Amino acid sequence: MFRLDNKVAIVTGGASGIGLAISRLFAQQGAIVHIFEMNVDLAERETDLINANGGEAYFHQVDVSKQKDVKRMVDKIAKENTIDILVNNAGIAHVGTVETTIEEDFERVFNVNVKGTYNCLQAVIPYLKDKGGVILNVASIAATVGIPDRFAYSMSKGAVYTMTLQVAKDYLKHNIRCNSISPARVHTPFVDGFLKKTYPGKEKEMFDKLSKTQPIGRMAKPEEIGALAVYLCSDAAGFITGCDYLIDGGFVKLNN
Repeated sequence: MFRLDNKVAIVTGGASGIGLAISRLFAQQGAIVHIFEMNVDLAERETDLINANGGEAYFHQVDVSKQKDVKRMVDKIAKENTIDILVNNAGIAHVGTVETTIEEDFERVFNVNVKGTYNCLQAVIPYLKDKGGVILNVASIAATVGIPDRFAYSMSKGAVYTMTLQVAKDYLKHNIRCNSISPARVHTPFVDGFLKKTYPGKEKEMFDKLSKTQPIGRMAKPEEIGALAVYLCSDAAGFITGCDYLIDGGFVKLNN
């Protein structure tokens, strides 16, 4: 159950945080993983580790915000393999209200989180139409509930969520399933870097404080998000499309 044997999967932002957990677990479950990543050193190291542990992974330096770059790489992979799975995970965060979000930051978040998802969808879907496939978008609880000081980020994840619904609707007849997952706080290197930069000397205190904002009392582990991704992209989830899955420690429904 939940095997992905010989499935060819593209995972954007697949060398760190949630994306890395997805890449590792996909490979463990038998998928052939193509990682799209900008950080060359990190991606090469993590790809080598996956292969050393018996998986099969390949690294491609791709800026998902550049449509020509995405299409060129997807076309190259498709010439050699049948693409089965796309995971749109690449994304960046931003802290600020509408007043404190400058135009350059708004556009940067939009270009990676929204346009990047669109670019990958547009490039991959033509290769899925004839035989079906699975698309999984990484949204966020910020897509559906208000989070303080997350104006641009929430905008972008709301777009990811609604793109999920639209793709699921438009490609039902092509046997393409499209779902999204919406995590709350996940303990990734980004969180550690944010705390170190914003609260120097108080990292542990603030980590504990942020953890307790989740009703379950802790942040999620990247591997927990990855496990849900494995299920949704496996044949065991063949009756699921057009859904967003909260994986939030009770944040949305129980935080009152």
